[in-house]
Amino acid sequence: NQRACTDHQAAEHEDGPGTKHLAGDTGEGHRDDAGASDHGVQQTGNAPAGSVEAVAQKLSPSVVELQVSGQQGAGEGSGFVISTDGYILTNNHVVEVGANGGQIQAVFQDGKKAAAKVVGRDPTTDIAVVKVTGVANLTPVELGRSDDLRVGQSVVAIGSPFELAGTVTSGIVSSLHRPVRAGGSSGDQTTVMDAIQTDAAINPGNSGGPLVNMAGQVIGINSAIYSPQSASGGQGQSESQGGNVGIGFAIPIDQARRTADTIIKS
Repeated sequence: NQRACTDHQAAEHEDGPGTKHLAGDTGEGHRDDAGASDHGVQQTGNAPAGSVEAVAQKLSPSVVELQVSGQQGAGEGSGFVISTDGYILTNNHVVEVGANGGQIQAVFQDGKKAAAKVVGRDPTTDIAVVKVTGVANLTPVELGRSDDLRVGQSVVAIGSPFELAGTVTSGIVSSLHRPVRAGGSSGDQTTVMDAIQTDAAINPGNSGGPLVNMAGQVIGINSAIYSPQSASGGQGQSESQGGNVGIGFAIPIDQARRTADTIIKS
């Protein structure tokens, strides 16, 4: 498996032909600091139950952008609050560059920023838990189930693609039980996650963000996309950084919950 990673770039980690873990954007693209909150995600308050708008209203306050930096580079990804005392669930490959002596900052929907520390990481399942302190009125997500998902059911993805925090996209569950290799940039992990496939638009920076059912319950963690190799064979460089082609993969929340519980308890 080829992997390409440049300094100051959290690369999209290659896992098998065409599959990339979305470690984050390089920060070289356009950034719209207006954010989703300024674009009406929460301004109505009376969205029809079961609509994408209602899901966005419920989940957006719980989803954070994670800005990560360390000796090996910098990047950004997503995460979501799972407890009122500051635990945030995300992907290992989002935070690994900042895990040992680096810095991680969580940016909330309302613009609040808080330093985050890694509680624990599991590279084999690509799950990590970080914690913020000193932030009041945190709204945890509601965790759903992934063992009863059905192909064709509607889902919503929320995250920070290319640093565009609070981005909401929608689609369906395209398939289940996809064997997608999990792991970080070291490239030596061999665990295969039983992934949910979705056509909801997922891009670099979405990693660690929630995949949600229409009841507003988190049923997966967006973690990878299929990205065909460029004609030149270049992979993971900013010039050829892959984007959405309608094939994204999420770690089932049942698996992620077990790993997160173990991390927090230990």
